[in-house]
Amino acid sequence: MTNGSANRAAFGVQAGYCAAMGAPVTARVCTALVEAIDRRSATGRRVLDWAGEPVADALALRLVGGLHALHRAGVYPALSAVFAGDTVAEPLVRLVLQDVMRRHDAALLPWLDGPPQTNEAARSAGLMTGMLHLAARFGPRIEVLEIGSSAGLNLLVDRFRFDLGGVVAGPAGAAVTIRPDWRGPPPPAVPIEIVSTRGVDVAPVDVRDPAAAERLAAYVWVDAVERQARLAATVAMIRADGVALDRGDAADWIEARLAEPQEAGVTRVLMHSVVWQYLGNERRARIRDAMAAAGARATAARPLGWVMMEPNRDLHRHEVRVRGWPGDTPMELVALTHAHGAWVEGLAPPYETRDYVMMRGPYDPAGR
Repeated sequence: MTNGSANRAAFGVQAGYCAAMGAPVTARVCTALVEAIDRRSATGRRVLDWAGEPVADALALRLVGGLHALHRAGVYPALSAVFAGDTVAEPLVRLVLQDVMRRHDAALLPWLDGPPQTNEAARSAGLMTGMLHLAARFGPRIEVLEIGSSAGLNLLVDRFRFDLGGVVAGPAGAAVTIRPDWRGPPPPAVPIEIVSTRGVDVAPVDVRDPAAAERLAAYVWVDAVERQARLAATVAMIRADGVALDRGDAADWIEARLAEPQEAGVTRVLMHSVVWQYLGNERRARIRDAMAAAGARATAARPLGWVMMEPNRDLHRHEVRVRGWPGDTPMELVALTHAHGAWVEGLAPPYETRDYVMMRGPYDPAGR
């Protein structure tokens, strides 16, 4: 298969993911792009000549993000009709997309420069589920260190209200309540107090900048009305009272944070969601080694935890896994979750355990 053929096929693959995720409009756009992309625009040529692995590089989602941004800006009524889900014949959809790529080539081309920078606050439901398991083991007070924070929406985990299968956590007067469709047994019903949150990202998104916030919104599928509303609410929360979000390398940062003094009676927790696959083998190994070394130093007074919500490519599912030190129990699979946190399925003990090793490669049907 030539590069052009493989790159076209990636849009069909993404269409299948979108359809499975309940995003028919975005699926339709991806399907139409399979044939709509041509060499009459610099954007089309760059897509067809893409030298990387198009699915792993989220090539389709880069272009769809740019098209969604044009729709949100209202610059092309025919495109907005497509994104609004209006009844438009399939051949006409392809013609609209071809015309947009030619007329707005300069605006679309930069969207191919980097992978989608997205952030979904509802993923914190899975992360909070994991932290409740740690709180049940080590006590309520938790210090959060997040890698791959993007815009820092999940750094608001201490300010969200959660209802996780009837287990409630977080401030009662929170501006945002995270209430996923819960399946299976609930997490431990124990007190939890998140005393601080800090995060890092190689290219953090400052949502206090209207242009950055709009770009973030463009990466959220047009079908996801609830996600769009939640994004707007969480952006408002950060603008009112920001988060501690650094720019830097995840491995460098976590090594430095783990070397800092830790307050007695507080569990230090590394947290991340849909980022592990993007770090590369060297960074992943460094983070694993740093956590193992810090875990060997952990005590009952100063415990260490690791909570992740990451895709398992082999089993085509998103998993919440937890590990705590002191102790030699490997990672425990405590819950499964929807990629965007729409549902969480708690698991009952005995939990599946294993030393956590990254799966075969990037897999993210949600597009980050």
